[in-house]
Amino acid sequence: MKRIRPGLEKRAFVVRLRRIKGQIEGIEKMIDADADCSDVLMQVVSARRALKSFSEEVLESHMQTCIENAAGQSESEGRENVRSLLTVLQRYVA
Repeated sequence: MKRIRPGLEKRAFVVRLRRIKGQIEGIEKMIDADADCSDVLMQVVSARRALKSFSEEVLESHMQTCIENAAGQSESEGRENVRSLLTVLQRYVA
């Protein structure tokens, strides 16, 4: 289901993604500069946490939208959206 996000939410997501992108680019530079492995791994941990936090925000937004929209949908559409949400949740926790 396509989600049209309000401007501020979209902007916040883009800013977070750019920050994560910067972290990844920083890791790449560290590798090019032959940085210490423990320093590289610490940056990887930071990037993973930032991406996890981002994905949790998107997942929360998706769940709210799915639940809010279910009330105004037909039974079959509602079921399909719930199935979609469950699929996303199963893949997220795996």
